[in-house]
Amino acid sequence: MADPDRKFPVAAGVFFGLGLGGFFDGIVFHQILQWHHMVTSAGYPADSVENLEFNTLLDGLFHASTYVFVFIGLLLLWRTAHRSHLRWSGKLLAGSILIGFGIFNLVEGFVNHQLLGLHHVNETVPRHQWIYWDIGFLVWGAIMVGVGWILLRVGRRESPPGAA
Repeated sequence: MADPDRKFPVAAGVFFGLGLGGFFDGIVFHQILQWHHMVTSAGYPADSVENLEFNTLLDGLFHASTYVFVFIGLLLLWRTAHRSHLRWSGKLLAGSILIGFGIFNLVEGFVNHQLLGLHHVNETVPRHQWIYWDIGFLVWGAIMVGVGWILLRVGRRESPPGAA
C-alpha cells in the first residue's frame, strides 16, 4: 500500500504550473511583446497614459496572484519532501507543471478571452484575426495538459512503489 506521506505531491506541480503559466503570460504577452494588458478589450485600450496606468495596476495584481500560486506550490512540495527520504521521477514534476500551465491557459483563455472579453492574446493584429490567436492559446493549453498527463502517467509507472 502506498504511503501518502511519500507520494509525489501532484497538486504542488499543478500550482507551480498555474503560477508559471501566469508569469509567462504576463511577462511575455503583457510586458515584452505588449500584445495586450488585463482589460485592453474591456473599455481600457492602452491608448492613453490613464488607461495604461490602470492596465499596469491590474497586470501587477495579476502577477501577485500568480506569485501566490507558485508560493502554494512551493509550500506543498516542501511539506511533502520534508517528511521523509523520497525518490521521485522528474517526469512527475514536469508532467504536473505542464498540467497546471495548460489549465492556466485553458481557464484564462476561456474566461478572460472568450467569456468576459477582457483582452485577447494578440491585439496588435487586425481585429478579425484575434480569434485565431485565442484559439491557438487554447490549443497550446490543451496540448500542455495532454503531454503533462502522459508524463505524469509514465512517471508514476517508473517511480518506486509508494512514491507516485
